[in-house]
Amino acid sequence: MAVIEALAQEPTVWRYGYDLCQQLGMKAGSMYPILMRLTDRGMLETTWATEAEPGRPPRHLYRLTGTGLALAGQLAAAATRRSTATGASGLAAAPTAAGPRLAGEHP
Repeated sequence: MAVIEALAQEPTVWRYGYDLCQQLGMKAGSMYPILMRLTDRGMLETTWATEAEPGRPPRHLYRLTGTGLALAGQLAAAATRRSTATGASGLAAAPTAAGPRLAGEHP
């Protein structure tokens, strides 16, 4: 979901697929099918660039819809929960043999 996360950095800004490819280090053959699927699922809206350069075909622009922005929020929340659960080391905390402690209980 790196595409959603990249678009969520500036959700109101229209972005070219090529720019997303550069930002994420993806090839166009991978990026554009993702953009099409996200558009078909209502996560992105598209428009044609109004200022086409002479001799170049018109280009599509993409940005998140409200649904896409909600998904981005869910992904960010899930990433936060994962990082909190694993701690700074990146490893999941091991359960203790004694089981969970109650509030105010000392080890």
